[in-house]
Order: sequence, then structure tokens, then C-alpha cells
Amino acid sequence: MDDAPLWLLFSILGGLLLLSAFFSGSETAMMSLNRYRLKHLRKRYSGARKAYRLLKRPDRLIGIILIGNNMVNILASAIATVVALRLYGDKGIAIATVLLTLAVLIFSEVTPKTLAALHPEGIAFKSSHILRPLLILFYPMVWLVNHLSNGLLRLFGVNPDKVMDVSLSKEEIRTVVDISSRNIPEHQDMLINILDLETVTVNDIMVPRNDIVGLNLEDDMEDLLATAIGSSYTRLPVYCGDISRVEGFIHMKTVARLLRNGSDGLTKEAIKRFTREPYFVPENTPLNKQLLNFQQARRRIGLVVDEYGEIEGLVTMEDILEEIVGDFTTNRAEDEQADIVALDKTMYDIDGSATIRDINKANLWDLPTDGPKTINGLVLEHLESIPDGNVSFSIGRYRFETLELSDKMVAKVRVKRMLTGGNGTTADEDDEEED
Repeated sequence: MDDAPLWLLFSILGGLLLLSAFFSGSETAMMSLNRYRLKHLRKRYSGARKAYRLLKRPDRLIGIILIGNNMVNILASAIATVVALRLYGDKGIAIATVLLTLAVLIFSEVTPKTLAALHPEGIAFKSSHILRPLLILFYPMVWLVNHLSNGLLRLFGVNPDKVMDVSLSKEEIRTVVDISSRNIPEHQDMLINILDLETVTVNDIMVPRNDIVGLNLEDDMEDLLATAIGSSYTRLPVYCGDISRVEGFIHMKTVARLLRNGSDGLTKEAIKRFTREPYFVPENTPLNKQLLNFQQARRRIGLVVDEYGEIEGLVTMEDILEEIVGDFTTNRAEDEQADIVALDKTMYDIDGSATIRDINKANLWDLPTDGPKTINGLVLEHLESIPDGNVSFSIGRYRFETLELSDKMVAKVRVKRMLTGGNGTTADEDDEEED
């Protein structure tokens, strides 16, 4: 090498710097790959398949990259030293050290690694075509290096064979959905709602017991007929006197078929004959579980019962689906609009039977949902009794004023959202905005 011309030594040195850049960029690109996207792309690209196989054993991948990179850098250092000695004598060693360090940092480390971090897939897929044969060629050396390094890790109590769990948690999936919102604008909300199903139970979305519409067999036939004709529901519960004495559910298509035979076709006996047995749902069942239960039982409607077996309300498969895709039935939207009447952007008149969850969703509020499910329940829990007259009070940053009372419940309230000042006092949102 001492007799080699300088131009050849410089050419070799330049080639070694390029090889060092290749190994440095390959390492960054491989480690920057999105594992989930790589699983998808391996079905389409051979480079992705090879990169996936290499990343299944990251110790071997890092081993071949570092062996190649160190061999190249050490050889480059030796050649740079020879060139410097021939040009500058003994002083050339210091010059070669400074210049080679700058060259390696700029051309073989920072630049290729930055490029690889910006475009990991393109570089990693192309590099895998070279790294795979190199791994086979230098496998004995890679095996020896990995064996010694893994042994050293075990001395420090680290298990190098432990497989890292790369599965995503629910919150991580939510973050992925948020990041991908530009690519799935129509489906983002639905995906988020699916993730939230397990945090919502059937008693959060059920129709309360007092609002259940059904056929009472103790009514006369005219009332039964009027209820059946006037109902906007597909299925109605059938009961005797009280919903607790439920017989089951009847489909409105069955009622229509009976009516084709004239008014004599729809009788109480016929209704009982075509009524399907009731289906009961525990009140604290998560929506994701209940959706599967409906599917397995081949049912679309159920009565919600508490721990004592008392009927609390009614839930349908459509109610659960609306939690995913949003309201798609007109009657539910109309009912919510009637329950929540906006007086201004911070004040609302709200029916006592309105659910806190619907109010929070409609107004972007944060009323507590870990206790009572309705406004009436929230008010009574706070007051600890049914008031004799209209009263005003505050819960958090919400000011309540009862408007209509009955012997059993608070029928209507007026709620205004307040802003809490730094000194603990409250101020209207309108006043805050004007300031």
C-alpha cells in the first residue's frame, strides 16, 4: 500500500466512505420502519419481505451492519493514515484524524442517517437486497459476535431472547386513528366510537322504563290498536298491566299481517300467540359485549334488568349501532331535540328524563356520568330529596334551576354553564368572552 499511487488511495478511501454511508443509512432506515405498515407492504414488494425477515432477528441484522460498518471505518482510517504520512510526515497523523472524523461524520453518518430517517422504506427495501446476502456470507462472524454480546447481556440480568410485545393498546390505537384522520375522514369517528364501546354500558343508552312503549293486554282493543298503529318502532313489548309482567315482544309485521284479516284478526289471544319470549340484559353489560350477545342470541331487542331482576329499561341493537355510526333514526333525534332546548349558547331547558350522556354529547359538556344517568337523578342525588318548590343550586361549573316538579321527580330544569375564575368565583361564559 505504501507504493500505491495517491489517486488510487483517495479512490479507495472515497469508496470506503460510501460503504460506511450505506451501512449507517441502512441501520437507521431498518430501525425506522413502521412494523405494521411493513406487514402490509410485504405482500406487494420483495424488498419489504426481505426487510421483514431481517427484522424478525434484529440482533443478527444489527450484527452484520455493525461488522460491515466497523470494518470499513477501520480500513478507511488505515488508508487515511498512510496518505497523511506520505503527504505531511509525522504531523499528518493529527491532520488525518481531524479530516477523516469530519468526513465520516458528514458523509457517512449525519447525511445518510438523516436521509434514511426521512425516507426509511425506500432505503430499507433496497438495502435489504444487499444485507441479506451479506448476512449469509458473514454468518459465522455474526453468530460469534451475537453469541458473545448476548452472553454479556445475560451477565447483567438481561434476557436477549425476550420477544418484545409490539401489539397496540386501545389508547395507542386511538392515537393511530387520530394521526390517520386525513386518510379516513369519513370513518375516524366510527373507529373511535368502536373503541369506546367497552366503556359504555347498556344502562347508559337504554330507553328508561317510564318511556317504554308497549302493548298492555289489560287495555281494550281500541287502545291496543291505536298504540300499534301509532308506534314508530319495529318491535313492541307485550305485558299485562305492568312492564314487570312482560310476556315478550311482537313484531309490527306480525301485527300488520293480523290486521289484513280485518279488525277481528287482531285479538289479545292472537297477540299472545305470536309474541316471542322476552330477552333480558344485565344493566352493566358493556356495549361491545352486548352487541355480540345480540348476534349470538339472534335478537335485536332486550329488556334491561338490575341486580334484583327489576326491569330498568329497554335496549335495541339499533341503539348500540347508533353509538358507532351516529343517529340514523328520526324519532331519536326528534326526542333529543325536544328534551334539550337551547335558550342561548350557554343556557338550556332540559327535560328531567334526558340522559346526562346525551346532554354532554349535544352540548360538549362534562357533567358527571359516574353516578345517575339522567338529569332528574343527578338533581335528586345532589339535593338528597324531592324539593317542595323550585330551587337553584350549582354542581361544579353548572348552575341548575328547577322549573317543573312532580311528586316523583324533577320534570324540567334550566342549566347554565359557568366559567370558574382564578379566585374560585364563577362567571358567565358570555361575560368572560366580553372581557
